[in-house]
Amino acid sequence: MPVLSRFYGIVIRMYFLQKEHNPPHIHAIYGDDVAAITIADGAILEGSLPYKALELVREWISINRDELLNIWQTQDFRQLPPLE
Repeated sequence: MPVLSRFYGIVIRMYFLQKEHNPPHIHAIYGDDVAAITIADGAILEGSLPYKALELVREWISINRDELLNIWQTQDFRQLPPLE
């Protein structure tokens, strides 16, 4: 699962497999916590993150939403800038 970005101890990944399911989403890993989070609205599909980490991930998604959707559709992996 390629790493799209890393910031504040959070790792953002996205699967690049034909079997990967919709809706478009990313996987955020923070320590032992892992969550699948939708690109469209930042909803948690499964798993959990601490509140502050989840809010940082949602902010990062909102900044990179168009690019994330493009990566999901094309499966053309590229790293995105971290949240600063």
